[in-house]
Amino acid sequence: MLFPLLVLAIVAGDQLTKMVVRRTLAPNETVPVLDNIFHLTHVNNPGAAFGLLAHRTSFFIATGIIVTGLIIIAYRQFRNGGFYFQLALALQLGGALGNLLDRLRFGYVVDFLDFRIWPVFNLADVAIVGGASLLVWQLWRRGGEGERERE
Repeated sequence: MLFPLLVLAIVAGDQLTKMVVRRTLAPNETVPVLDNIFHLTHVNNPGAAFGLLAHRTSFFIATGIIVTGLIIIAYRQFRNGGFYFQLALALQLGGALGNLLDRLRFGYVVDFLDFRIWPVFNLADVAIVGGASLLVWQLWRRGGEGERERE
């Protein structure tokens, strides 16, 4: 029961923050939080990370649907994988759904977290990267446990 609640919380937090950005900042408007370190910058990103493949909305919608399905299949297959495994999948699914909702509604993703040394991103992106990192860590850790058992 925790998995769907985590996914819902991630999607809700992502969509709420994007709504606030859309309502308070014009596109390309930036507000320094820590001058030259961290800004809130409203970017409508029609591409992937770094703006790659801009305006390929149908491709990104199809990819988002496929990724969503694969994450749900992985969750059902490995439901008893433990808390961190479920958290990793929930983060990835919540992030994928958050960005997918943007693409379906607007044809682009709303980004706003701007650290000036990296392209602008959003909470869904943080969830996806965090979930993928946690998943890799879990798989690496479990692989190491298997190696110790064989010795």
